[in-house]
Amino acid sequence: MKKLITLSMLFAATAIFAQEETSKLSISGSVDAYYQTYLTAPDDAGTAFGTAFAGQTGFATGMGNVIISYEGAKTGVVLDLVTGARGASATFSSDIQDGILNQAYVYWNVSESTTLTMGRFNTFLGYEVIAPAANFNYSTSYLFSSGPFSHVGLKADFALSDDFSLMLAIMNPWDTNDISTTGEYSLGAQLGYSGQFLNFYYDSGNNGGLGFEVDYTGGFDLSDSFFMGINAAYNDNDGSGFYGAALYPQYATSDAFSLGLRGEFYGLHGDANPAEESVLALTLTGSLVVDNNLIIKPEIRLDSWSDNMPYVDSDGAASDNLAAFTLAAIYSF
Repeated sequence: MKKLITLSMLFAATAIFAQEETSKLSISGSVDAYYQTYLTAPDDAGTAFGTAFAGQTGFATGMGNVIISYEGAKTGVVLDLVTGARGASATFSSDIQDGILNQAYVYWNVSESTTLTMGRFNTFLGYEVIAPAANFNYSTSYLFSSGPFSHVGLKADFALSDDFSLMLAIMNPWDTNDISTTGEYSLGAQLGYSGQFLNFYYDSGNNGGLGFEVDYTGGFDLSDSFFMGINAAYNDNDGSGFYGAALYPQYATSDAFSLGLRGEFYGLHGDANPAEESVLALTLTGSLVVDNNLIIKPEIRLDSWSDNMPYVDSDGAASDNLAAFTLAAIYSF
């Protein structure tokens, strides 16, 4: 009897050890906060840049998120929970209880070159992402703000070679992040080559849909300390939409400090936008690494519109430009 118990315990320990060897539970996330003041308008004027997130003056919190992932030998799951104003905006909810889910998906590594993913995942379009810890600039671009933040659906990723990759997806329509009651779906595709990505998205454009969008995102290391990021996109929904391009030059002056500029041109086109409005947005950001977890980002941003006066100046009169200073602190774990 004692031998049977000993053998059972040995088999159990071996099974637990084998499970630990083939699976991995990890927890990561970030918390960010910022201070913002306008340089060309009163802080209480109620004006804002019109892009996603970081849209208020004074001290504010961005978002806190916790990412829980479990990785098995061939399958896994990711649960990304968010809270705060940035998280609520990213999930299209002003209610924290409803706006807590950023990502929730399961995946299956069918082979060494093929992965299937089903659930809710952040978008494959664009250069920027929701989590500020993964962006160089703290504020976000017009291109990022105009496209989808997340998708719900099924996608297949294929590693065609060491350099080429392909992704194909069928999803609910644009930013339908829970269920779709319209009977419509959207299609997505991404072709990648050595860190450069050409992205495609299509839905019918009905029921507030996005229509068609083609997007390029990538970048190049011009030297050991100088990187150039690039984003360009064109959208059309029944003859109207947006277009634009952005450059992201970033220079590392040391291991602890980098300086980056986002220069973006963004325009509206079509019958729904007869004025053909456009904006030139310049954002200069410093990135100071305090340690491996905490980054301080001072930022100056200036947006200037043509044929549009969405802001006010220091006297309260309508203005076509707005400038702001922002100081952000981002902690990742």
